Amino acid sequence: MPDYFVHESSYVDEGAEIGAGTKIWHFCHVMPGAKIGERCNIGQNVLVSSGVTLGNNVKIQNNVSLYTGVIVEDDVFLGPSMVFTNVINPRSHVNRKDEYKTTLVRRGASIGANATIVCGTTLGRYCFVGAGAVVTKDVPDYALVYGSPARLRGWMCQCGEQLKFEGDRAVCQSCGDAYRKQDQVVGPERGE
Repeated sequence: MPDYFVHESSYVDEGAEIGAGTKIWHFCHVMPGAKIGERCNIGQNVLVSSGVTLGNNVKIQNNVSLYTGVIVEDDVFLGPSMVFTNVINPRSHVNRKDEYKTTLVRRGASIGANATIVCGTTLGRYCFVGAGAVVTKDVPDYALVYGSPARLRGWMCQCGEQLKFEGDRAVCQSCGDAYRKQDQVVGPERGE
């Protein structure tokens, strides 16, 4: 017996790797060569293509497709119907499978509902991409971005609350963690 759950309406192809405690809900397809970590929760109607890697404790809401070239680190949240791409200039009549671009979603990032992530970008640690955003370039660690195209609008704490900087320092109003900002680079004072 596997140490993970797959709903009877979902397909997990031979050659996929799934970690302990992971739950895969209705109408999903996990393709051969996909690697899913431990304690992930994959909502209904999710595609995990060959060559996709998911870390531990990843939460994927309904209607998300993760295409070849997507790498998701631990503790990431992918909102409902958010979109990854994997080719810059797709054409139906031109095969570009050898041109897939890697998209990296770093630890703790959150991506809101209906956001679009253009391939070849890196989303920084604990960043927050707002609902409906179109991300066309790399997002720094702890950044809050939204809009089309997505632009830097502020900074986020690891706990998910927006930070309010006074000079180069901010203390989260919710959890009390302190952050420093230097040259548009933000990180916790305690280091990580």
